[in-house]
This record gives sequence, C-alpha cells and structure tokens, in this order.
Amino acid sequence: MVKAIVGANWGDEGKGKITDMLAKEADIVIRFQGGANAGHTIVNEYGKFGLHLLPSGAFNSNVVNMIGNGVALDIPELFAEIKDITGRGVPMPNIKVAERAQVLMPYHKLFDQYEEERLSDRQFGSTKSGIAPFFSDKFSKIGFQVWELFGEDELYEKIKNVLEVKNLLLEHVYHKPLLDADELYKTLKEYAEMVKPYVIDSAQFMHEAIKSGKNILLEGQLGSLKDPDFGIYPFTTSSSTLAGYGACGAGIPPYEIKEIITVVKAYSSAVGAGAFVSEIFGEEADELRKRGGDGGEYGVTTGRPRRMGWFDCVASRYGCMVQGATQVAFTVLDVLGYLDEIPVCVGYEVDGKVLRDFPTTDKLNKAKPVLKVLPGWKEDIRGIKKYEDLPENCRAYIEFVEKELEVPIKIVSNGPGREDIIYR
Repeated sequence: MVKAIVGANWGDEGKGKITDMLAKEADIVIRFQGGANAGHTIVNEYGKFGLHLLPSGAFNSNVVNMIGNGVALDIPELFAEIKDITGRGVPMPNIKVAERAQVLMPYHKLFDQYEEERLSDRQFGSTKSGIAPFFSDKFSKIGFQVWELFGEDELYEKIKNVLEVKNLLLEHVYHKPLLDADELYKTLKEYAEMVKPYVIDSAQFMHEAIKSGKNILLEGQLGSLKDPDFGIYPFTTSSSTLAGYGACGAGIPPYEIKEIITVVKAYSSAVGAGAFVSEIFGEEADELRKRGGDGGEYGVTTGRPRRMGWFDCVASRYGCMVQGATQVAFTVLDVLGYLDEIPVCVGYEVDGKVLRDFPTTDKLNKAKPVLKVLPGWKEDIRGIKKYEDLPENCRAYIEFVEKELEVPIKIVSNGPGREDIIYR
C-alpha cells in the first residue's frame, strides 16, 4: 500500500508530524522531491527536531528511510542531521540513498546567493540552499548523480568541463572568485566516502517492496502553491510538490499510489515572496505568529518570520484538487483558541468579480480577500481525543472548512505532539 503525504498550501502545514505519526505503520518512508531548503518540525518523546532532508520516519527504528531519486541531495546536510538526532539519543535510523539521486554541489549554494544579490529588489526570496541552480543543472544535464561520485578519471574530467562554464559566469556575470577543479574533486571524494554505505539501486528496491506488499509513505516537501507548474509562478520552488510527482521521484508506478493525505493548516502562513491574498499584518499578524506552530511561526530552515494570514478556502481547495487529495489532515487548530471571531477568506475579488477558483499570478496580484467571519470557541482544545468532545464552534469551523475543501477531513491535529491527534 502506497500513501502520499503532501501539502495543500505554501508549505509549513505540519506534514512532518503527520508523517512521523503514520510512520508507525510504515515499512518505508521516502522523500521524493525538494532538498534541504525547507524543514519539518517533529515533537516526540526524544524532544523537538527540525528535519530538512531526513525522511520523517527517522524516529521509528523499524522504518527504512529513503532519499529518492527526485531529491536534491545535500550530503553534508544529511549527515549533520543524522549526527544531530543520534547525538540527542535517537537510535541510528535505517537510511537508504538512491544511486540515481543527484548531488547538490557546494557551488549551487554560491550561485543561489549570487543570483539573489544580482536581482536585488526583484529577488524570489530564495532560502539560499542552492535549489534553483541545482535543478537548472539537472535539466541542463550537467548535474552529478550519486553513482558518479565513485568514478576517478571520468569524475575529474566532468568536473573540469562543468567548471569551464561555471567559471565564465563567476568571472563575467557575478564578479566572484573562480572554482578550482582539484579542490572540488577532493570534496566529492569525501562525499563519496560519507554516502557509500547507504547507496542502493532504488528502482529495484522499490519494485521488490511493492511486490512484497510493504507499506510505503511518500513524503512531500512544501505545498501545492510552491509547485513550479501549478503554484504561484515564478515564486515557487524548482521541483514538483505534487503527489503525482511522487511516482517519478520515488521510482514507482503511478497507479500504486492509493491514498493522498493532503495536509491543510487551520490558518495560512508562508515563507518567501509572492502573492498571499489572505495575508494579515501588524499586531494581528504578530499575535498569530507568536501563538502559532510550536514556539512560533518561523521557518524551520531559515528562521525567518513567516507571513501570516487567515484560512484561504480558494487556495486550499485548489491545493487539494491539484494534489488529488483523498483525505485531509487539518493541523494547528489549537492555535486559534484565543480568537473571539475567526475570519476566513471565501473568495478573491479581482476587477470587480468574485472568484472561487484559484487564478494565475497576474490576477492573484490584484486579488482582494472576500472574508466571512465565524465565531471562535475561546477554549484550549489540546488534550481532547474525541471529535464530539471539541467545542461546538470548533466543530462548526472544521465542518465549514471541509465543505469548502470538498474533501473529507479525517485527521485533526490539536497540538504539536505525536499523540495530539483526533481521528474522524
């Protein structure tokens, strides 16, 4: 059985917690796209962790945690994360790395930083993790797959060829120091030693896993609105954030994905630039940010304060639709308990018309939120285990959202811990 866990919005929806929880029944958890440019916060019996590349099954000793071929593999980052969690008492996770995954090179981070500097006030709000330069190289066919790290002369030759182009850009476009082939070769051989014990033929591994009936979780990073095709282009990431891409990024047939659990947050938050129709500002935003998440709404990777907004029915319904959601996990509901009234964005006003369907970026930039105000429940709902024990107004909020999403809400998260979950 293959399930995908993906985000409906801008990322930061709480996917890590849901994956960590569902990993108890999983045999394999696979990261299938993205890189170390976004993170998942997980709170469990070992403490509070921010994961970036490690699959969220890393805290379950019976789970195989695989870096799929669709991932931007930042090797030092992966091993820093392993060292961090094992140093805090977590048993060494069972890690596998797809031999066809591509390696994030040290210069990808440099180019990411230099390009944002060059763009100045036109920048995209990159996390400077090297993601756009990485995927640009992958599709320009000048990237390095993991298996290439184990070559000798061929690896060195390829490095020299690639650096010819990179150094021209560094010299003439960015006016920065040039890259040295010998130094890069040495670094990549160090990467090879680090990763060697974990590298497998993932296509064959996944084929056998499906054949033998293993429970497999595909773990997505970011959310629908950051997808390079269906998101708020160009303020997107550089790999597909959709469950449909999980088949490619994990190396499995698309028809094997039976459930798509789409994670939706009870209010909106975003990191980075781009249109954000339901955004709020000032004290209202500060209060929600301070109370949000577990210890506040700040990017797990960047530490940047997230932009805050009310729940957006238009964006969330669209996010569930493009994911192909079969069910919704509704998260951080407990955060809203301080509000007398809760505004919800139910439409976008663009040029005098109210839209219910999510538009392209040009219309988004002009959109004003159409708000409906729902009554708050003014109560702490953490610790509640049964849906019927939630306050009436809280249930009314969930049911209003469910009707707007047109997908059943089966999981409600009412706190940061693994056990703070209500099943419907």
